Amino acid sequence: MLFNSTLFVLFLLVFLAIYTFVARTRDQKLVAITLGSCIFYAGWDYRFVPLLIGTAALDFFLAKAMEGHRDDRPKRKRLLVLSIVLNLGVLFYFKYTNFFLDSAYGLIDLFGMERPTQFLDIALPVGISFYTFQSMSYTIDVYRGTMRARERPLEFLAGVSFFPHLVAGPIIRASVLVPQFEAFKPLPWSAYRRGVMLIAVGLFNKAIADMLGVVVDDLYGSNGPTSVLAAWTGTLAFAGQLYGDFCGYTDIAIGVALLLGFEIPPNFDLPYLSTSPIEVWTRWHISLSTWLRDYVYLPQMKADFLANKKPRPYRALFITIVLAGLWHGASWTFVAWGLVQGTILNLNHWLFKRVPKLKKAIVKGWPKYLAIGITFYFWLLGGIMFRAPSFDRCVEVARGMHLLGGGLGTFTFANVFTLLLVVCGLVTGHFVSWLTNRSKGFQSSPLFWPALLLFTTFAMCFGGVSSSFVYFAF
Repeated sequence: MLFNSTLFVLFLLVFLAIYTFVARTRDQKLVAITLGSCIFYAGWDYRFVPLLIGTAALDFFLAKAMEGHRDDRPKRKRLLVLSIVLNLGVLFYFKYTNFFLDSAYGLIDLFGMERPTQFLDIALPVGISFYTFQSMSYTIDVYRGTMRARERPLEFLAGVSFFPHLVAGPIIRASVLVPQFEAFKPLPWSAYRRGVMLIAVGLFNKAIADMLGVVVDDLYGSNGPTSVLAAWTGTLAFAGQLYGDFCGYTDIAIGVALLLGFEIPPNFDLPYLSTSPIEVWTRWHISLSTWLRDYVYLPQMKADFLANKKPRPYRALFITIVLAGLWHGASWTFVAWGLVQGTILNLNHWLFKRVPKLKKAIVKGWPKYLAIGITFYFWLLGGIMFRAPSFDRCVEVARGMHLLGGGLGTFTFANVFTLLLVVCGLVTGHFVSWLTNRSKGFQSSPLFWPALLLFTTFAMCFGGVSSSFVYFAF
């Protein structure tokens, strides 16, 4: 059930009616959220609803068992290890089994041996990477003592299955949603007004992403040498598509949650205006980057400290970003993306450490804009690995961008106009996000409702009908 489909609009209207007028008590509303979320998820594949419920139930009862052994650290640690192993084991089976089988078969080919041809027929449950991380973080927080285990499963189950963020994030921790489900504090009218705005803006950005996706598919669907014009047009288009698609989804998710009376933290903050690769990771997919920081990077640093070793932040960061690449997809191109991103981030940290004045120098003026351009260039290069179906195509596109492929290209009116539209789409997506999230007074402006009507009309006219979102594949 896609956010940009008529079916979801009908589902949301019916759900809002039941949630508002039928479910009167807090428990009734929690049951409505849980059942509605299961129906929403069943719209993708009903076979995996038990997996979703089972994941949440597993972590709920393991966390409750930890709470009962607060003075028995070894017991609590065993329960935590069990949660992590089972959660990651399920994720590995569904997402990475055939990837590693294919890699193993490739090694067999190197030795000239006869390789098996069979793969396991495994369907990937949509959103499994997101709700697994959300659920698992609960047991980790309870183990650390930063959150108390809950006695009732209903709030936690509603939080994990909460349909606005279920299939493509943001990755919302139990410490954010569960207290809201326990309190049910009413939001001010401005929050509901903002919810409507975010839904309209999200659909608008998704429509831009769908239009840019046509250009992206042309680039990565072809083979052979690529001209400078085609490479840059397609690469810029993918940057716009990825931002518009994912930011659009999360805006809709946050907006729908606000209509239900719950606040989800923002997941994007104009990432393409970052002045360094380090800053990009504080502005792009914020819920994932902070999750990786708290549950992957910092534990490595703590382990070094407890072992009386000198902390190795560069190694910890590199491992974290490589795992982030693998989290995005079961492909060696994603692993390569993680390797490159990890290297760039470490070089960035090293450079700022060696030249402390550099970080201050890029705060304003022309050095800032130069830094934004360089940072965006490296992001574009990373985007090639993120989107390319193979290493060969990745190399061809990168070569084309640097005049090493198919020449300059044919600068016809249609080709140049396409490039201009791509740039306009890229800029417009960021401008609209700035207008709705950074611009003070927009919600109280007399242009507020006309602008929302314009955004919605544009989405209906130019958006792909029920077109899927990019991050559903992750």
